[in-house]
Amino acid sequence: MPGLYIHIPFCRSKCRYCDFTSYPGKIGYAEAYMACVYKEMKLRAPELQNKEFDSIYFGGGTPSLLDAKWISGCMNRLRECYSISSDAEVTIEMNPGTVDLNKIAAYKKAGINRFSIGLQSSKNRILEEIGRCHTAKDFLNACQWIGKGNKSADILIGLKDQSWEDIQQTIDYAVSGGVSHISMYALTPEEDTPIYTDYLNGELPDEDTVADFYDQAKTYLSSLGFSRYEVSNFAKRGFESRHNWNYWRRGEYVGFGVAACSFFGNRRFTNTRDLDEYIKCILTDHYPVVADDLLSEEDAKFETVMLALRTAVGLDLIKYRKQFGTDFFVDFHSAIQKNSAYLEWSDNSIKIRDEYLYVQNTIIIDFLQI
Repeated sequence: MPGLYIHIPFCRSKCRYCDFTSYPGKIGYAEAYMACVYKEMKLRAPELQNKEFDSIYFGGGTPSLLDAKWISGCMNRLRECYSISSDAEVTIEMNPGTVDLNKIAAYKKAGINRFSIGLQSSKNRILEEIGRCHTAKDFLNACQWIGKGNKSADILIGLKDQSWEDIQQTIDYAVSGGVSHISMYALTPEEDTPIYTDYLNGELPDEDTVADFYDQAKTYLSSLGFSRYEVSNFAKRGFESRHNWNYWRRGEYVGFGVAACSFFGNRRFTNTRDLDEYIKCILTDHYPVVADDLLSEEDAKFETVMLALRTAVGLDLIKYRKQFGTDFFVDFHSAIQKNSAYLEWSDNSIKIRDEYLYVQNTIIIDFLQI
């Protein structure tokens, strides 16, 4: 089933590594912005009447920075405008320094049943270095307030002066909070972010070191009962993110808010990143779309393969043939030959060998040429 995404672009401060569409210091726009998000939901509703959605995801920015009433309002409007399955997975991203017991209780009342908490590191010196506005203890407090609910933690590797011991202790810290899912991302120093200067100065771990950190962390997470199901995501059995799985399976999704992307009807379209432009468009009953592409069959084939090869299960060859009416091994003959040492397959599936999944980008790029 397709998913719904709501982008909340406000944050208390910009982390040094952040390249996402977010606006520190503009929380005063929240009321006008959320009113426009509600209206965008209503504008989109007629063309989506025949779809049922089984996942909802509040991302950002920092959704938990908002007053909880706006999250509740979103949930009410979504239920009013769309068909939501009774067992839908509903996730909210949280900075643990922006929540309290009352806010989390309000989230649960609104229907939030999955909490994605940005831990990043259990070392306060590292959190301060990267500009996080919370402490490690804030993470444990948030976990305690959530209780036995479905919790996920984000962890960053490849940070300045970070050691394997730091990463291992962060994993242990996340597990002590009762999480059943861990997203572990290798830092990508983007241009125009403060941390890019650290990269240019050679102050970040090199690629080989980060790859070693990743391999050690994967092994350690496995020993703790967390299986890798996608390059950066590890979960205990049954706690894989439904919303993310939908992306990797090239399922349909609809996004609301600035910079939100949508994909349905073989069209991919993206909203403006400009906050003022977004509000102006919605207030004048116009879609805030700045890019709208109808994908070719070649695009669809590559995306299907690219997304599937990011996962531990790989590409379902039978579904590929059923969807496109062609044979995967014929369509991608050259790429398969070039990368045969890194792939393994059966009659029903093909995937990147486990030991090469972390460097999947260098393999997948060859599949771009059909």
